Amino acid sequence: MFINNVDSGLERMVRDRLPLPEDIGDVTFDAPTSTWSAQLSRITVSFFLYDVRRSTLPSRSATLRPQEGRQALRRRPQPMVELCYLVSAWAGSSRDEHQLLGDMISLLAATDSIPQPLLPDELSTPVQLSMGDDRSLGRELWGSIGGNLKGSVTLLATVGADSFDWEEQAPPVERIAAMAERMVEPPTSRYTGALA
Repeated sequence: MFINNVDSGLERMVRDRLPLPEDIGDVTFDAPTSTWSAQLSRITVSFFLYDVRRSTLPSRSATLRPQEGRQALRRRPQPMVELCYLVSAWAGSSRDEHQLLGDMISLLAATDSIPQPLLPDELSTPVQLSMGDDRSLGRELWGSIGGNLKGSVTLLATVGADSFDWEEQAPPVERIAAMAERMVEPPTSRYTGALA
């Protein structure tokens, strides 16, 4: 579910901040194959998810959610993962594609995370964004999906994997009871004489 929520946040960000209204163009998450691209009829921003891996970032700290009149809920720290996207722009001419790709790169380079108001409520952590820096990766990806080589950028979205659900927090400690008892006298030895 968290991948769909990140996809939704990316689409909302592009539509809101680029901007790319729905009546002007599309945002898609399909693999940009040659068959797929032949069917396009409008300008399109493509986010192709090509890899998912565990992040080196530490798990996010546990979260508390108060509930009125009920026990608070607690969520264990979420392991972090990286979603790796190949981002490309599609339009009727190379000039329009370069303009759209340039606008996308400007947006992504200036954005450290998807703004919170654009994220679905279900996500347990922010979504951090960073652009990839492997120049050969784009060529390899285009070759592997059977598409023509095209200007693109890789994007890493780091997010909590939503591995743990909400559970009731243990009730708070209100008092500590002393459990100490008087020590029992040690048994008397039957050998009372002193050594010679």
